[in-house]
Amino acid sequence: MVEPQCSPRFSIVVPIYNEEDTIPELYRRVSAVLDMLDGPSELILVNDGSRDRSLALMRELHERDRRVCYLSLARNFGHQIAVTAGMNLARGEAVVVMDADLQDPPELILDLVEQWRLGYHVVYAQRVRRQQEGWLKRLFAFGYYRVLRSLADVDIPTDTGDYCLMDRSVVRVLNAMPERNRYIRGLRAWVGFRQTAVPFERDPRYAGPVKYTFRKSLRLAINGLVSFSTVPLRLSTYLGLMAAAIALIMAVLVIYWRFFEVNSPLTGFAAIAVAVFFIGAVQLICIGILGEYIARIYEETRGRPLYILSEVGGFETLTEPNL
Repeated sequence: MVEPQCSPRFSIVVPIYNEEDTIPELYRRVSAVLDMLDGPSELILVNDGSRDRSLALMRELHERDRRVCYLSLARNFGHQIAVTAGMNLARGEAVVVMDADLQDPPELILDLVEQWRLGYHVVYAQRVRRQQEGWLKRLFAFGYYRVLRSLADVDIPTDTGDYCLMDRSVVRVLNAMPERNRYIRGLRAWVGFRQTAVPFERDPRYAGPVKYTFRKSLRLAINGLVSFSTVPLRLSTYLGLMAAAIALIMAVLVIYWRFFEVNSPLTGFAAIAVAVFFIGAVQLICIGILGEYIARIYEETRGRPLYILSEVGGFETLTEPNL
């Protein structure tokens, strides 16, 4: 058994959701990295409502290695909330956030730490290649990150996920933010401080099915756009002006056809139907955009906790989360 160490210098936060096939290999590779770090470390595993043996494996790892801490959420609150919970309880001077599927190679932590020692407060891993991912997913990711960067109010680096190292000063600021719709990579960019990138090739998933389906990825993408840009709201205005311009043009054309092209096939019911359907579509799009922002206002005003803990292990001196 590896004995516990006081005042960890490094914290590794890993959200877990149904990763029983990956956890043993994850621990093997991360623990090897922890052994090479120049200071006491902790590995924080966050169980996000897993239905398999993930939580049982976390308990076993904690009993075997006291550097392993774990917390279990009362239900599945989502990836970003699980990351937030781990950051709230992390005690290290430097906090690393990574996924459990081993697409984020744990060995890269050493490079992140090296940049942190050079004085950077945020060191994010930037993907230069995605192995064994379909062309459609790569195309979607490529386009999304560039659209987000062009529309966002802050400079969010392209091709970056949540895999990063953050200094305690940055984590303290993020933990103090009351936002409920968390988009960690956006908040990380918003806080500022000295930031730099470490390029890497993203590995294929080690085992098990993909947890971030296209639907979840799309939801996260919309959350990022709405959380860090008001352009969609302006888009509603632009669509309304465009619809008004098209309606004015249609009115002029109808008058022209009425007097000069009496037998034109574009007059009558067809032209009116097209105009009605177009304006109706514009109205629904605008209502949907407004709904996204109103939903976030509603979420922020309800005042519910971000998450609920059902079990905690390895934080013996901790009385309550650092919210």
